[in-house]
Amino acid sequence: MRWKPAAVYAAVCLAYLAAVMQRSSLGVAAVEATERYEVAATVLSMLSVSQIVVYAALQIPVGVMIDRFGPRLPIVLGAATMALGQTLVAVSTEFGLAAVGRMLVGAGDAMTFSAGIRVVSMWFSANRAPVLTQVFAQVGQVGQVLSAVPFLLLLHGPGWSAAFLSAASLSVLGGLAVLVATATAGEPPNPFHPVRMGFARTLSNLIEALRRPGTQIGFWTHFTLQPSLTMFTLLWGFPYLTVAVGFSPMTATMLFVSTVLIALVVGPLLGILSARFPFRRSNISLAIVGSILACWVVVLLWPGPPPLWLVVVLITCMTIGSPGSMIGFDYARTYNPARSQGSATGIVNVGGFLACFMIMFLVGLILDLLRDRSAGASLTALYSLDSFRIAFLAQFPVIGLGIAMILRLRRRMRRSLREDEGITVAPLWIAVARAWKRRDAQRRGAAGDVQ
Repeated sequence: MRWKPAAVYAAVCLAYLAAVMQRSSLGVAAVEATERYEVAATVLSMLSVSQIVVYAALQIPVGVMIDRFGPRLPIVLGAATMALGQTLVAVSTEFGLAAVGRMLVGAGDAMTFSAGIRVVSMWFSANRAPVLTQVFAQVGQVGQVLSAVPFLLLLHGPGWSAAFLSAASLSVLGGLAVLVATATAGEPPNPFHPVRMGFARTLSNLIEALRRPGTQIGFWTHFTLQPSLTMFTLLWGFPYLTVAVGFSPMTATMLFVSTVLIALVVGPLLGILSARFPFRRSNISLAIVGSILACWVVVLLWPGPPPLWLVVVLITCMTIGSPGSMIGFDYARTYNPARSQGSATGIVNVGGFLACFMIMFLVGLILDLLRDRSAGASLTALYSLDSFRIAFLAQFPVIGLGIAMILRLRRRMRRSLREDEGITVAPLWIAVARAWKRRDAQRRGAAGDVQ
């Protein structure tokens, strides 16, 4: 029945939406967390860094778990773990307990996304999977809207504990929805077949997935396109916009909400492009990251606080990078057999969050080093515009490494295609020139037929 795939898909989207809300909730509470725990920027960044480190470290084990037990168990277990983590953050008054809570959030979050992608491949055909994966990822980003609006209202109204406990309850709801939907929907069109493997075989499959050029370029694609927006929305964007630039909290909130709306439009379009032009996925990725870095250069060199229109352009470019990073998972899906797709997806997912925690920690470290000691311990002294200008430069060497690796692996993959399958992928400008000549010839031929 047609309602079964739709019900399962809706349930996993809800679970991922809840996960994104838990992940991004600290970003809008960064200023309050600084005051609540009375910590420096470097220490505060460790709340998010520890969360992301746990997330990244668990990606490969979670991928192996998915390959062995299927996607339902990780999603339900992840929802319960995130709910526990947010509850600890809600009741914490000491930094240590909050750090444990955020690490649990990272652990639960790690189980959700990769398992959701596997659910999509089980319930939908291969030609629909790229678009539906993009939609799944971008619907999940609605969780940022929940953290930017109702969560923020609760934070500034009833307070810290009420806000984080409400967030925890959403994860419980998402986990229950997946449990009920998968239990009642029955067998999917592409059913999961558990692979009972010993440690040696599991390790062998993992190494095989890691060695595949498609997995590697997927890792570096995610590494390059994901971190800028994630770093901005998870921690440093809100203090930058409200303290350094001087926007009101409502304006900053609306800018965060806009990332979701932009991604909802761009994501499916990128999914269609990725499916339509599989040999041009790297060109799409490099064009997106080029626009992100160009916008950052303009913003950081702007004399004085950047105007609202320029910040909107920057956020738009960074947001396009988020669905653009999903191209990495498309590489993993198309270059790996079904038995190791969970492991390959986990490897790719490590990329973006590895880059993110590197950038996030470096930004906090630089902010502390540049703190205006003459201004005392105020937030203005910590989050000054000039300090953020220097701190945000930490993105460039990290993302530059990712660009270099994409170019290197692209040459390797194109050489392999030419030698093994006889497929030559010409440089983009040559392909565009050839397409233009063919179109011109067809136009002239049609004109001759008319005459």
